[in-house]
Amino acid sequence: MKVDVLLGLQWGDEGKGKIVDVLAPQYQVVARFQGGPNAGHTLEFDGIKHVLHQIPSGIFRADIQNVIGNGVVLDPIVFRREIEGLQKFNLDLKGNLFISKKASLILPTHSLLDAAYEKSKGDDKIGSTLRGIGPTYQDKIARLGLRVGDIVGGQFKAKYQKLVDAHKTILDFYHFDYQETLSAAEEKFFAAVDFMQQFQLVDSEYFINDSLSSEKSVLAEGAQGSLLDIDFGSYPFVTSSSTMTAGACTGLGVSPHAIGEVYGIFKAYCTRVGSGPFPTELLEETGEKMRKEGNEFGSTTGRPRRCGWLDLPALKYAIMLNGVTQLVMMKVDVLNVFDTIRICTHYRLADGTTTDHLPYDLCTEDVQPVYQDFKGWEQSLDGIAVFEDMPPALTAYVNFLEKELKLPITFVSTGPDREALIHREAVLN
Repeated sequence: MKVDVLLGLQWGDEGKGKIVDVLAPQYQVVARFQGGPNAGHTLEFDGIKHVLHQIPSGIFRADIQNVIGNGVVLDPIVFRREIEGLQKFNLDLKGNLFISKKASLILPTHSLLDAAYEKSKGDDKIGSTLRGIGPTYQDKIARLGLRVGDIVGGQFKAKYQKLVDAHKTILDFYHFDYQETLSAAEEKFFAAVDFMQQFQLVDSEYFINDSLSSEKSVLAEGAQGSLLDIDFGSYPFVTSSSTMTAGACTGLGVSPHAIGEVYGIFKAYCTRVGSGPFPTELLEETGEKMRKEGNEFGSTTGRPRRCGWLDLPALKYAIMLNGVTQLVMMKVDVLNVFDTIRICTHYRLADGTTTDHLPYDLCTEDVQPVYQDFKGWEQSLDGIAVFEDMPPALTAYVNFLEKELKLPITFVSTGPDREALIHREAVLN
């Protein structure tokens, strides 16, 4: 068996949670491979909206095992809050949820460091969610961090205090007031650590590979988006982990040859939360209209998302790096209200030339989007279940993208509910 991978191709918020939920019945294991509580995967069914931050999106399916992989950074306080929020649904959380012992722990001081670093940057802040993600990965790379497996050992509190003392030195350097906040957070933290011990803490790399050897189907669930990747994203306005297919290998402990299908998810337009370059951003009433129609506010932070037209150079870049085999287009219904829809096909550079390649540094390179206009379909998509029933203008939009991207768009999402989804055969026209 192979590990299929599902990930975002833009700046996150593409709708990965919904698609994991839809695809989940085909799999016996769903595993998160990177990120942490800065992610917000939204699922909507039976008239109820669910937002998951650290727990894999297969958790609502009773016959699926869910794994929090070693590449994830885990906040015990957020974890406990999520579990308690799910208990009313009578899920077998202790039986179907497995946590990697090698997953890194987010300490209360990591969030404080995040805030201190961001404050020190002033106008150059990167737009961090302030969840402690970056500082936790910093400690991991510096070989200083604590991991889930440490909580079952007798030395955990001593290791914790040693690391916190080092964090306090840094906070003092930044003249960051933390005493009162830290005291309250530590009480919740240790209670949450004790709470975590009732769940199955596993060597997840063996768990995943044993599942494959037993012919179990595995879906790897990514967080954030490809354009936020620490190596290939719009650096330095990126997240702190590998959001690419390669991150599924290191974040779960599987070899490259074990990767099967790669589902690349993108919105029919673009959004971005926080700071950083955004070539197709709409700063006037069209962008505001898109934001309101798409309810584009962060599921984790509540911050309004920046909105813009679809960016093909960026999308092609993400497809190339991830080895995408199938495309999933989300939130097509948001464009129902536009009479003209634009797609950026190229960038015009400062020297007057055009390219469909991303420059070395989007932050400093002056790129102007070159657009191609399409007629809008200007009608509701409610009740449309098959591709042949889509409005001709939407069909033309999809066909153009498939030709440009050289990949099939096998799913088209027409609304937030799990049922609002058109499934197509993976055949290019």
